[in-house]
Amino acid sequence: MSPETPQAWLDELFEFLRIPSVSADPAHTGDVRRAADWLAEFVRGAGGQADVVPTASHPLVIGEIPASNGAADAPTVMVYGHFDVQPPAPLEAWESPPFEPEVRDGWIYGRGVADDKGNLYLLLRAAADLAAEGALPVNVRIASDGEEEIGGHSIVDFLADDERGADACVIYDAGMPRLDVPALYVGTRGLAYFHVRVKTGERDLHSGVFGGAAMNAAHALMQVLGAVTSEPEELRRGIAPPTDEELAAWAGLDPGADVLAEQGAVPRDARAAEEFYVRTFAGAAVDVNGLVSGEPRLQKTVLPVEAEANVSIRLAPGQDVEEIALAVERLLREAAPAGAKVEVERWSSAPPGLVPADAPAVRVAQDAFERVLGKRPLLLRSGGTLPIVPALADKGIPTVLAGFDLPDGNVHSPNERLLERYVPLGVSVSRELFTGLAALR
Repeated sequence: MSPETPQAWLDELFEFLRIPSVSADPAHTGDVRRAADWLAEFVRGAGGQADVVPTASHPLVIGEIPASNGAADAPTVMVYGHFDVQPPAPLEAWESPPFEPEVRDGWIYGRGVADDKGNLYLLLRAAADLAAEGALPVNVRIASDGEEEIGGHSIVDFLADDERGADACVIYDAGMPRLDVPALYVGTRGLAYFHVRVKTGERDLHSGVFGGAAMNAAHALMQVLGAVTSEPEELRRGIAPPTDEELAAWAGLDPGADVLAEQGAVPRDARAAEEFYVRTFAGAAVDVNGLVSGEPRLQKTVLPVEAEANVSIRLAPGQDVEEIALAVERLLREAAPAGAKVEVERWSSAPPGLVPADAPAVRVAQDAFERVLGKRPLLLRSGGTLPIVPALADKGIPTVLAGFDLPDGNVHSPNERLLERYVPLGVSVSRELFTGLAALR
């Protein structure tokens, strides 16, 4: 039977979740700062020190809760998480307001509860409780940012300049492949994100008068995007294929067809379900994330002369982000029909990352999860992007990447949620993890 979540913990977490820290929306810049202030105050309240550090974008929170024994040789464990969240739109699809968290049918609902405020809270609460008991055996360094959801690099820049480092880093910004099956993620995909704008004339035209003779920007944009959505071989250059051991582990996961069906998704092609994990864990993927042109809702016989889209590519471990991003930009521009003006802006990019599966910190984490949950975590890869993972690897800091989200947690979607019983379990796992990491020195 799972332990109950103390009401004080829920109240504390809900306070954090009520802050609409949407980093992508300039209207919420102040709210991102409020979330940073909340986090810094939490660390101070746990007996640590913390600073809100301004950046060119949204702030960082850098702080530390010292080991209880005060020993100079106590290991240092960095905790990373992000306090910004995705935009909540479409609001009408939410069954409860996104920034008014509530518990329904055993789930906590609210934007950011799974990605990443709720997961970060589990680590913070565990460190604070151990410190209050005089039993925190490691120095816990807090390094959190408010721009992860927009591909910011401030945390990466901080790590590049940081001379102190850490013996390990713990990140809860991932999830379980299925209910009560924990996982540690030893690989992450990279990302290059672009905004494309096409212009084919001076003003929109009457499609009856000019249709068939004047260039349509929507058509031109589709042609441009087709050059990368077809995923030519050069966009797969450098992919490090998974090992036989990894493939064997992935074969034991839920069938890809079931995972897609549970999300209400239609397979992309005939082999998509069979190759689900190879594609999402270890493959490159191009996706159009949004597009605008003409009038898509009202009947308007217009021939649009402007069209724009956001398009991104997820990079597999082994790929070079700069090489692939430049290839995407070139392909987009070369595909433009004669006479069309194409602008391509790269909004963000981050390399893929790999973590040594045999690192002592990873083994400690497997033991900690197994002691609390009764199951040893699977070693998987994440299809998502975390710029901090390759940055930590560059500094020689082994990373424990895990989390308590579930496939039906609706991350980045309306009705985002986290199982309430995972709050006390997550805190218990985190306590075990901090305790076990004391053996790193």
